[in-house]
Amino acid sequence: MTDSYRHKGLRKKLVNTISEKGIKDKRILEAIGKVPRHNFMDSGFIEFAYRDQAFPIGAGQTISQPYTVAFQTELLQVKKHDKILEIGTGSGYQCAILLELGAKVYTIERHRELYLKSRALLTEMGYKPYFFYGDGYLGQPKFSPFDKIIITAGASEIPKELLKQLKIGGRMVVPVGGGSGQVMMTIDRIDEDEYKELEHGYFAFVPMLKGKQ
Repeated sequence: MTDSYRHKGLRKKLVNTISEKGIKDKRILEAIGKVPRHNFMDSGFIEFAYRDQAFPIGAGQTISQPYTVAFQTELLQVKKHDKILEIGTGSGYQCAILLELGAKVYTIERHRELYLKSRALLTEMGYKPYFFYGDGYLGQPKFSPFDKIIITAGASEIPKELLKQLKIGGRMVVPVGGGSGQVMMTIDRIDEDEYKELEHGYFAFVPMLKGKQ
């Protein structure tokens, strides 16, 4: 896989763009600058890879806007060795950013086509998350509790099954709402039955669906 000087230069511009939009965590900016986003898009669309915008990747899904990836990651407050559950592998780009931050990632994808594609790509790039094909609403209870949970699709409501898989002191980042747009939320688990919810602005994601395809 090629990663030319031109690609690296375009990534540097992208980092400057999302920094100007308010992303302050230097580790996240470094990860955005390091991960070759063009690898996660079909070769015919490489010209779009370093624009700060979402783009279709097949199966009715998108690769998220880099700013949105950075924003969710910043809210997640990733620490090295954090055990993170990612709901919606998609292209694999968000997963790569989390891995660059030193997290241990368990990632679930419900679309078999994307699951197979992202697993092959991330493996070829040398990344080693734990891959699962299945229903994100169910999570991965046998590997819980997780330090952090990130959901990369719009949930119609906060998934209660996933809250149970969050450790006390852990945090979930999830866009909640209908098809027209979602509110980005952080949910901190205070103790066994207490959670603290905060809202962080409006975003637009593809819907989080149940089951697998």
